[in-house]
Amino acid sequence: MALRDQIRIMVVDDMSTSRGIVSQTLDGFGIRHVSMAEDGASALQLLAKAPVHLVISDYNMPNMDGLKLLHNLRGGAKTKGIGFILITGRAEQQIIDYGRKLGMNNYLKKPFETQDLRKCIETVVGPL
Repeated sequence: MALRDQIRIMVVDDMSTSRGIVSQTLDGFGIRHVSMAEDGASALQLLAKAPVHLVISDYNMPNMDGLKLLHNLRGGAKTKGIGFILITGRAEQQIIDYGRKLGMNNYLKKPFETQDLRKCIETVVGPL
């Protein structure tokens, strides 16, 4: 069974359009187990009930941005090993460096092409 048939991914973004675009792209890769959250706090609640292998999170969200979500994931016994990809329109070196310090596995700058997302994911989890 291919990795794409087994992997569980959560998409976290406060913009429903962005969640939809990433979700449709994942579906195009054959990834069927995709959950979504509209912010970091919701993501943490959902992950406590249904863990995933990989979180793809927007950086700029109200209340809890993507890096705060990452910090919370890395601090949790059950969530510290979840792969994490940050998607941002602000790929400033300071943000990327801080993300790496927190344990970010990869990042992707908006706007991105379909194959960019695939390469970014495969760098973290292996060939889909």
